[in-house]
Parts: sequence; structure tokens; C-alpha cells
Amino acid sequence: MPAPTSLISVAGTTRVFAARMAGLAVFGPDGESIGRVRDVVAGLRADHQPPRVLGLVTEMATRRRIFVPMLRVTGIEANAVMLSTGTVNMRQFHQRPNEILVLGQLLDARVTVAASETPAVLIDAALEQTRTRDWRIGKLAVRERTGRLGRRGPVQVLEWDQVNGPAVAELTGQPQDVNQLLTVFDTMRAVDVASALHELPTKRRHEVAEALDDERLADVVEELPEDDQKDLVEHLHEERAADMLEAMNPDDAADLLAELAEGDKERLLELMSPEESAPVKRLLEYSFDTAGGLMTPEPVVVGPDATVAEALAMVRNPELPVGLASMVFVCRPPSETPTGRYLGCVHIQRLLREPPSTLVAGALDTDLASLPSTATLTEVTRYFAAYNLVCGPVLDDQEHLIGAVTVDDLLDHLLPENWREGGLPDSEETAAAAEGTGDADA
Repeated sequence: MPAPTSLISVAGTTRVFAARMAGLAVFGPDGESIGRVRDVVAGLRADHQPPRVLGLVTEMATRRRIFVPMLRVTGIEANAVMLSTGTVNMRQFHQRPNEILVLGQLLDARVTVAASETPAVLIDAALEQTRTRDWRIGKLAVRERTGRLGRRGPVQVLEWDQVNGPAVAELTGQPQDVNQLLTVFDTMRAVDVASALHELPTKRRHEVAEALDDERLADVVEELPEDDQKDLVEHLHEERAADMLEAMNPDDAADLLAELAEGDKERLLELMSPEESAPVKRLLEYSFDTAGGLMTPEPVVVGPDATVAEALAMVRNPELPVGLASMVFVCRPPSETPTGRYLGCVHIQRLLREPPSTLVAGALDTDLASLPSTATLTEVTRYFAAYNLVCGPVLDDQEHLIGAVTVDDLLDHLLPENWREGGLPDSEETAAAAEGTGDADA
């Protein structure tokens, strides 16, 4: 039997599967965008009856997560959720003790099929609308666990009371599989995964982090709030934490290590490979609010005899951050920071206008001022505003390139500390204005 993955309009039926709702756009009655679905909230019941579906966790463009009651939902289509008229409460969503997040907590729970005592994994939940227009989780889709490597068991769609264990999986502390949740995360940007992890209970967040590979975990951790970063580092085994730090951008790894206790920081640096820890150690020598503390030690560097074609090939690297790809720095050997003598930079727009066989030395911008490592946050901000840059060179006293500051690193330090937690805009009225909905009728 195929997995229940199709969405059906509420107007035609009263059932829709929760896993396919992740990421759906949410629109008001006039077609205005409210945000995207990030989870489904259900209320736990003490009488073992199917949980009542309370509403949707919706993420707005400002990254603020709000609660939309299910009674406001008039239709669920293949690519959108439609709301009825009424007000949209812009307050930040906070999970209550008697609530469960269907995607974040219920899916992937290890369960048992009641009739046969067959072990299974819960892979989806059907939301059903009753005659009173209330919603509940009426059926559960489970996949039997065969115990054979590479073999996937059959899928069954069962009534709520035909499955044992899913509602208490999080409350009892039993471990949960994360395959279904990882499938949802696989199509999301790292920043959106980080936002979703932030909303999960601590135990569930740890389970997901343990299941992610080092590269993906590093990308996600870079986008997490500081407290969540520290919590995950403290939870992971030291060897795994060191592997994750190696996969992170050196400047992000340095920022994270700087927040840890001195002993923990030193142990993790020792566990990292020397070539990975060396640039991080250099960054830790600078204050976090200076150009040296803001910079990345891995800009695009070429020698004066490199061709335009070679430089363009380097900036085409899909893993290179956009800010770093905007500028190529030309230095005498060595080309690793700290480099030889800094000669100048070439903007990517200039590279695109030059013949591929031309030497980059012939297209140098030697007039652009550089930043000293001691430049303050205010000085760096003025520098970027004055020259309209997204990337700028940082030099030491001997005119060696030691790194580059990008505008995204600058913004991370200019924005309020809680901006990753939905702290921007810093008032509900500002958030409403940014969305164009506010507390007005949607």
C-alpha cells in the first residue's frame, strides 16, 4: 500500500495528512500571504480519545511563528491553506504543556500495532474534520519495522485506538526515529530548519541533531540562536561536536567556541584537526566586535598571474557564500591567510567584463581602502555604507590579507541578540506592518 501523501481539498473531503502540510503557503480570504505552515498543534486528552487539532504553527516572512486556529481554515489545497475572515493574532507561538506538535513530536515515534503487537514507526497522521467543524487526529499511518536492513515494511492506515504509544512517546522520554522529520527538513533551507529546531522540545531537538550528518548539522547550527548552539554542543559527544565545528565556517565556529567555558573550548580545539583549528584559533585572538572578530579567514585569493577565467571558476563554487563570491583578492604567495603582500581586489562585475584570458592583475582595484583588524563595529559599518560593499578586505600591519568581512557577518552583530528567535521586528505592530496583515481582518 503506498504511503498516504496526497492532499485533498477540505471542500471535497474532511481528511488531510499532516506531513504534506509542512511548508504550505497560508493565504487570507483576499489572497494576501500570511506565511507558511511549519507544524500542526494538537491537544492531548486524558481519556485516550483522538487528540483534537487546535491549529497551525505558521511562520511569517519576518520569521515570527504565530498560531492560526483550525476553525479559521476553510480549505487545504495541494499548495496552499486558505483562511476565513477574522483577525490574525501576531503574538509569538509558544507551546503549552498539554499540546503536542504533530510534525515535531508525533511523527517518527516508535509504536505498536495493537491487534498484532507488531512494532512500527508512525509516519503520518490524518487530520479529520467532524460534523461540528472541529478537527481531530482520527487515523495514523504506520510502517512496520521488519528488522531487516534495506527492507521497508508495509504501510497501514489505522484508527487512533489501534496504535499504542504515539501520544505518550514524548512524555515518557522514549527515543523517537527522525526519518520522517528529516525528509521534511531535506527540502528546507538551513535557516528554516534551524527555526523549526528552535521550536522543538529539547529532547526532540537533540534527536534530530544526532541524526543529521556533520555538514548539514553545521549549516543548521550556524543559523541557531546562541543558547541553542551551546545546548547542542554540550549535548553532543565531544568528538561529534568537534567534527561539527570543523564543518562550520571558521568565523561561526570561533563565535560559538568563544561562548563556551575555557576548558570546554580548549578540549574541542584539541579534538579538531590542526588545519581546521588553526584559523579558528587565530579568530579567537580578536574581540568579537572588531573587524578581526567579524572576518572569515577563507576569502577567495589568487596570485597576480591568475587569469580571469581561473578567478571566475573559483567564485562559481556553489558552496561559496554569496558575500565572499562578490570579490576576489589578489596577493603575493602564499595564498592562504595570512597571505603574502596584498596587491588589491577585483569585483566580480569587473571580472565578467574582462576577456577570460586576461590576467586579474590588469583589473585590480587598488584604490579601495582596507580594514585593520582592530576596526570597531561602528567603523566597519561606516566602511560598508561608504563604499556600498558586501565584502571588504582585512589587513594586518604588514599589509598581509588576514581575512574578509562580509555584510551578513556584520548584520549578525548589528541586529538584536534575539533576532533569530523572531525578535525582528521588535514589536507586534511592526511585524504586522511588515506582513501587511497585522491584527486587521485577514
